[in-house]
Amino acid sequence: MVDSIGTPLMWGGFAVIVLVLLALDLFVFHRKSHEVKVKEALIWSAVWISLSLAFCGFVFLRSGSGPALEFLTGYLIEKALSVDNLFVFMIVFAHFGVAPKDQHHVLFWGVIGALVMRGLFIAGGAALMTHFHWVTYVFGAFLVFTGGKLLFQRDEEPAPEKGLVMRVLKRVAPQLPKAAVVIIVVEATDLVFAVDSIPAIFGVTTDPFIVYTSNIFAILGLRSLYFALAGVMGRFHYIKPGLALVLGFVGVKMLIAGVVKVPVLVSLAVIVLLLAGAVAASLLFPPHPKPSPR
Repeated sequence: MVDSIGTPLMWGGFAVIVLVLLALDLFVFHRKSHEVKVKEALIWSAVWISLSLAFCGFVFLRSGSGPALEFLTGYLIEKALSVDNLFVFMIVFAHFGVAPKDQHHVLFWGVIGALVMRGLFIAGGAALMTHFHWVTYVFGAFLVFTGGKLLFQRDEEPAPEKGLVMRVLKRVAPQLPKAAVVIIVVEATDLVFAVDSIPAIFGVTTDPFIVYTSNIFAILGLRSLYFALAGVMGRFHYIKPGLALVLGFVGVKMLIAGVVKVPVLVSLAVIVLLLAGAVAASLLFPPHPKPSPR
């Protein structure tokens, strides 16, 4: 059985905290639909990051530096991988013509679905790794493959109308309201990204409580991060190669786990350096402007 620091009381307490935060978000602070400006988004991003670090501090006081470092590393991986997710959200909202004032509520319901889906993914992944140790190597190989694919794939803008989800919806429920379609597409997008991010965090820790809480805290701050970065995401064009290297590093770490144990602190340092290098390279070498069509 996988060892976990999560007692039933901690699981229950965390669930209550998340429900209270979501209720405050939807029914108090964002009761009325409005366009979220950059200043507001930055403030909320700082709030969510502060809450995540406070929880990390709780883990440190409760269980020591090891689990706290695992939480922080898992949180950073999930936060970094979500940047690619945000770009897809931009394309989806633009394609369906979702008004800026309605985008926060759409993402809110996307978060609700993500809480459930990620819980199921993590429970399944933990069960597999408990009973079948070789699954670790499968996850590692998958991450190396995904990282290589992300590194060398052509930078093409996704087309939501051509995706599998839209084709199924047009066939099964062609009269579905636009809002429901957008939420379903957002949920499907998160499902695809969870396939990458969940194995990546299992490369840091196999503790289901650490994996789930780090995932959820990253997801809770995803909406604010979207509105904070929506106008400048195009500038960070080296983020995708940086994420590819992160996935490759974690995958190799899992593949060699039986021979070499990479300390969590080393993993955290490597991931921070890769992401910081990607951001710095994006700022130092801005993308060339696309030639205007004649």
